[in-house]
Parts: sequence; structure tokens; C-alpha cells
Amino acid sequence: MNRLAWLDCLLFRPSRTAAYEHIDALFGEPGRNVIDWDLIEIHFKDLMRVAVSVREGTISSTLLLKRLRSGSHKNATYTAFREVGRVIRTVQLLRYLSDGPLRGRVTAATNKVKAFNGFSDWVRFGQHGTVAHNDPVEQEKDMKFTSLLANLLIFHNTLDIADVVRQLQAEGWEIDPRDLAEMSPYLTEHVNRFGVYSTHDLGIAPEDYDTRLDVDFSTLEVERVPAA
Repeated sequence: MNRLAWLDCLLFRPSRTAAYEHIDALFGEPGRNVIDWDLIEIHFKDLMRVAVSVREGTISSTLLLKRLRSGSHKNATYTAFREVGRVIRTVQLLRYLSDGPLRGRVTAATNKVKAFNGFSDWVRFGQHGTVAHNDPVEQEKDMKFTSLLANLLIFHNTLDIADVVRQLQAEGWEIDPRDLAEMSPYLTEHVNRFGVYSTHDLGIAPEDYDTRLDVDFSTLEVERVPAA
């Protein structure tokens, strides 16, 4: 996260007198942006009641958000939840700031999500990737079918990569698991998005795919474990 991004991430102080030598600017003006601990304490039982209701499924998160948004500025439960959110957000941002390995994991996960989203956008090329339906049911179907199609292509690409790896091994090549770990299944050059329709292929049964790959990936797990 660069400097400009951090300037947009407002952190909250635990008290008005709290000050930090090197990162105090992240908390805004001195004495401002302070967590209201009293509000959290007063409504703690309400917060726990709502959390248990969501966990047990007696109320959906969607319905809860609708209720909390209704007159949100006057809703004590909403404001208490907002304070708890500020606490959690501040703690997580400070952890991210101080923990190098954590930043690496977050960056890697973020890059994977971005890559998948870009691949999904490429797959659903119709209507320029926009959802044209106002019906929530149709919108949900649109997103689920897109995800299903994207995952089918990823599965197909993975099988193709495995076939190539086995072919290289049969020719005497040594496969480094670190090289495979860098390969992406989001390949598009060989995919015809418009499809190829042939009635001659309808009676052809596909071959069973081989999930076995004779590559030792345990070395990657060892490399990811930090030294004691």
C-alpha cells in the first residue's frame, strides 16, 4: 500500500490523549477520531445478540443491514457497531503496517482476486460485462453462471498444463515446483469464446482426466513456514 493510499485510511485513537511518534498523522488531528468505548459498553449485549442471531441464521445479514440503515444516525445499535468496526479496522491496518509477511500474503491474495476478476470479465464478454437485469434473481443467476463458466475454463486449463508437464517429464525434463507455482490457469489465447458447434462431436465421450502429477510440492510448504 503506497503513501497516498495510507492517507485515505483513517485510523482511530483509543483515547484523546493517545499520540504516536511516527504515525500520528494517520490518526488525523490530535484529539480527534477517538473510539467511543462507553457506547460499545452500553450496547454490548445488543451487539452480541445481533451477532448470535446472524450466526444461528435467525436473521439474515441483508435484512440486518436494511434495518440498521433505517434511521442509521439515530439507531444506537448502528452507531455501536460502527465504533466496533472502527476498532477492528484500525487494529487490522496497524497489523498490516507493521507485519511484512502479512503484507506479502495480503498482496498475493489481492493479486489472485484481481486476476480472477479480470479472467471472469473476459469470459462474460457480452453486454460489455455489465449486468443488464434489475431483477435480483436474474442478477444472482448472471453472477453464478459467470463464476461457473470461469471455473470450468480454469479446470480445463489446469488439466492442459498437467498434460504438458507429464509430457515434458516423459521427455526427461526436470520440473521445478516453484516454476509451476508461478504459472497461472487464467489462460485465454486458446479459448474461442464464441464456441465451435458441431453435431459430429455429440456422440463422442470425453476421456477420463488424469489428476496425478508427479511433482513434489512439499518444498513450497517448507519455504512458506517462517524460521523459528
